[in-house]
Amino acid sequence: MPKPKVAFVVPRCGAEIFGGAEVYCLELARRLGTFWDIDVLTTCARDYMTWKNDYEPGHVYEEGVHVQRFPVDRPRDVQHFNGLSERISFDVERASISLQEEWMRAQGPVSRELERYVAAHRFRYDAFFFFSYLYATTYGLLPLVEEKAFLIPFAHDEWPLRMCMWDEFFKRPQCIIFNTPEEHDFVRARFSRSEVDGPIIGAGMQPPAYAHAESFRAQFNITEPFMLYLGRVDASKGCGVLIEDFVRFRAAHAAPAKLVLIGELHLPLKEHPDVIVLGPVDEKTKWDALAACDLLAMPSAFESLSLAVLEAWSVGKAVLVNAHAAALVGQCKRSGGGLWYSNYEEFEAALTVLDDEVRKRLGSQGMDFINNACRWETVEGAYRSLLNRTDEMPIFDKEATGW
Repeated sequence: MPKPKVAFVVPRCGAEIFGGAEVYCLELARRLGTFWDIDVLTTCARDYMTWKNDYEPGHVYEEGVHVQRFPVDRPRDVQHFNGLSERISFDVERASISLQEEWMRAQGPVSRELERYVAAHRFRYDAFFFFSYLYATTYGLLPLVEEKAFLIPFAHDEWPLRMCMWDEFFKRPQCIIFNTPEEHDFVRARFSRSEVDGPIIGAGMQPPAYAHAESFRAQFNITEPFMLYLGRVDASKGCGVLIEDFVRFRAAHAAPAKLVLIGELHLPLKEHPDVIVLGPVDEKTKWDALAACDLLAMPSAFESLSLAVLEAWSVGKAVLVNAHAAALVGQCKRSGGGLWYSNYEEFEAALTVLDDEVRKRLGSQGMDFINNACRWETVEGAYRSLLNRTDEMPIFDKEATGW
């Protein structure tokens, strides 16, 4: 039988993009490409703040995955978007649907060419998978193909999800796929008056066969112990507070001696001798950095899943996460692979406790969790079970799998 024809719809896609949903989309497409004929449908944008068309429109292959890019109609008007965000978030419950949808258009990215393509080719595909609930590529396009739509929301407790425009939207997909039990429980509680549900599949993880710590240290001339952050270097990810806490900690303690930040820079930073900002790096350098670090920090309070945390555990490194992110704390509790903090005093106490012996023990427990609960063959099997080509309509199994 021919492979199912499947579209993955994501706001942006590229090997150099560090966003969690985008990275997950590309890796999942690469893994499932053995079983499905997958097109990743996306925009020409690379920067999620501006949605500027940085890529050429058309067909490319990213890591062996067929990607089709469509131009964004216009860059984001940041001042207008911020004004709408401030206005609505001040009193979400009173905001009209029309105002909320105006916010969504301002949020973007809006691509009429992508919309026309999905509308014209909706019968060509057996299923559409939409990555992240929060963007216009999902809100605007999923209703066009809702009878064969699957939503991977990457949802967590944030003010946009309290907008009432989502009440009907979350009923539209044939299935919602969750990455953690915390995300599942949160979404179920948010939409308690409807039958919003779906499986908890989680994410697979497989580190490269070799990662070279000394290669990373030599490349960037880092000889001291260091704490690593991977992801967008952004205030919304808690990076500003992380840097402040680390600088304060370094004034009174010896180790870790450096904080290394890897990822797209969206935050103006003052130079500090103990804070090393590398910007985006390639996959090999990322894994070499994970092998070289003493532990990984994940300071974001708003996460539905952290691939960086899973990556750190896959190479036996302990993690330190924000206690306000329920999914991160849940990951740490299930794995025994990390600690969490909610303020500077707890940050200081955690780093003080995380000596060599404790870090090794937590890292080992995290690696065991990855080997047992984050196997790609399990994730692939769970996704494959969502589709059944013997029926006209895709079907899904609501029973939780994976985590």
